[in-house]
Amino acid sequence: MADCPQILRTLFQSYAGAEPEAVAALPASASNRRYYRLSGGGKTLIAVVGTSREENRAFVTIARHFRSKGLNVPQVYAESEDGMAYLQEDLGGDVLFDKVAKGRESGNYSSEEIALLKRTVSELPRLQVKGGEGLPWSVCYPQEAFDARMVDFDLNYFKYCYLKATGLEFNENRLQDDFEAFKADLLEETGETFLYRDFQARNVMIREGEPWFIDFQGGRRGPVYYDLASFVWQARSRFPKALKEELIATYLQALKAFRPVDEKEFARRLRLFVLFRTLQVLAAYGFRGYYERKTAFIESIPFALENLRELLQEPFTAYPYLNEVLTALAQLPSAEARSGAASAASSPRPETAESDAPLTVTVYSFSYKKGIPVDESGNGGGYVFDCRAVHNPGRYEQYKNLCGADEPVIRFLEDNGEIFTFLESAYKLVDAHVERYLQRGFNHLQVSFGCTGGQHRSMYSAEHMAAHLKEKFPSVRVVLRHRERGIEKVL
Repeated sequence: MADCPQILRTLFQSYAGAEPEAVAALPASASNRRYYRLSGGGKTLIAVVGTSREENRAFVTIARHFRSKGLNVPQVYAESEDGMAYLQEDLGGDVLFDKVAKGRESGNYSSEEIALLKRTVSELPRLQVKGGEGLPWSVCYPQEAFDARMVDFDLNYFKYCYLKATGLEFNENRLQDDFEAFKADLLEETGETFLYRDFQARNVMIREGEPWFIDFQGGRRGPVYYDLASFVWQARSRFPKALKEELIATYLQALKAFRPVDEKEFARRLRLFVLFRTLQVLAAYGFRGYYERKTAFIESIPFALENLRELLQEPFTAYPYLNEVLTALAQLPSAEARSGAASAASSPRPETAESDAPLTVTVYSFSYKKGIPVDESGNGGGYVFDCRAVHNPGRYEQYKNLCGADEPVIRFLEDNGEIFTFLESAYKLVDAHVERYLQRGFNHLQVSFGCTGGQHRSMYSAEHMAAHLKEKFPSVRVVLRHRERGIEKVL
């Protein structure tokens, strides 16, 4: 049984009439709030303890208001007298993020996954419009509305926690001029609608096929575009363009039940919020990844940069200098590598990589045109194997749209046997390294395979190296990343 704060045990006993018989700590979120599943007296509830009374009050008040509007949010059953803890309804363990994991990893979403995503975005307008009706905005934390201060915070967050860390030179005065123009356009439209602020797949539970919403305590009054941009352009979701368009169409159809929509104007304004959200996300990933050293955020940076590159295919002519800076940022050989180096210099690292943590081997495929992958662990070293001496299937038309995991490409590479000779040499080097790292208690090794496009030879080699390591060293955690394809797998 997991340890549980006494305040939650006392609150549970007061509500349920019995001591909790089972306690399970739930995964931590990005905030300092802690969640537990408590069972006893025939009841199972989610118990929450926070560090901010105002944040707890915001969640409890908004949740009760939403329930009064018939919205799918957990019911709040009880609060502690000091406002630091509360009990809420247990919605189960099915999280949308997990339900669409296969599509996210492969980039190909199944019909079942698409149906869940569409069902979720179709509920968003109800949450925004019905949820905003009569909501006491003054309770929102840390502020009650999307306003100039919030925009300033997020644009400066991007400038100081990501842009400056890349080492890219820019004129701060000219950038600020465009920030001011951008801010004015973002604030052009206000309304009495609820802005969720963190509308993403991890905050959606699936219960009997229906989406239920959690972690909206940071919500406030604001325009509807922000949440749609957050969900559809979530960096690691990797929604294909056609699916993005389908989700937007689904959302608009649902929104029209509450208010008239000029679709052309809506698309124009949505694009502004997609840019704003992308900059905010890069800032968050930079801060939490490079400064707080949380690996999951570092690993997400390339996906956010890909969103930025896609956006910049149509220039933001209203903000010419901002557009120029972002274009240069997106074209850096490895913006994430530069950022990592800059932040690494700002705080010392241990001299040794030895620890009690299990060994993780990260295996990359990549294109030399886009630079060698940075070692985000900070340990440095590892191997980079150049696959370009192997006969290239990408030179032939029938293989150009395929990759190293497709059967025709596999047959092409294996037919003359040179790929086997290449990999056998790589296996010997890496195996010896892994054995020594396991003996010394080191916790990370990086192995990268590069070729011209990062699509055929390097992808094949990375797949086989990852499988080889997992088979030979079962205790090793093997992470496989096909950088140019945006694919990540943990073996």
